[in-house]
Amino acid sequence: MADRTELERRLERNLTGLAESGRQQVMPLAAHRVRARGEQRKRRRRAAVAFGGALVAAAVVVGGLSLVRAVPVPEPAAIAPTPTVSGFVPPSPAPGEEYASELGYVYGAVAQGDRVRVTVEQLRTVRGTAVPTGVVHTLTLPRWTLVEARQLSGGSPADMRLEQLVSRLAAGPRWMFAIDYDSEGRVESLRETDGSAE
Repeated sequence: MADRTELERRLERNLTGLAESGRQQVMPLAAHRVRARGEQRKRRRRAAVAFGGALVAAAVVVGGLSLVRAVPVPEPAAIAPTPTVSGFVPPSPAPGEEYASELGYVYGAVAQGDRVRVTVEQLRTVRGTAVPTGVVHTLTLPRWTLVEARQLSGGSPADMRLEQLVSRLAAGPRWMFAIDYDSEGRVESLRETDGSAE
């Protein structure tokens, strides 16, 4: 009888433990899922915040770089003469005048992309004769600079572009021109004058 009672107690304990374990598995399973979903939402929110922060930081860096690149860098004047060590200063038009002219031999033309570099030996007129002043400088001009030619165009007056005359002005003879400068020191045109072809 004692054995039977002990067996019944064991069986009752086992059944009670089994029932308790069944209750824990049925009820807490739903709570466990709720907790798991809550944790997932927290992880997603943290990832979204971290990603958003990284995205904002990247946008700030890219914006800063574009601002650094957008700083204006002054470009050299496209048409302004490039003086050499001679200390040449472009002539300025007199009051009421549109252009000021420099008289000089133009030679040594070299094409450089959309520019032509020429050497100018400045002249002055003394009693009707052109005399060198000792000032030699270079000009870098757009290839489409207007040239009023006479002998260079075959003896009849013609308007030409500087690029058409590079080979004729590259090496001797030197040709005499009046070089017209505007009030900002830019060359507007070259005019072939008498006394060319030294």
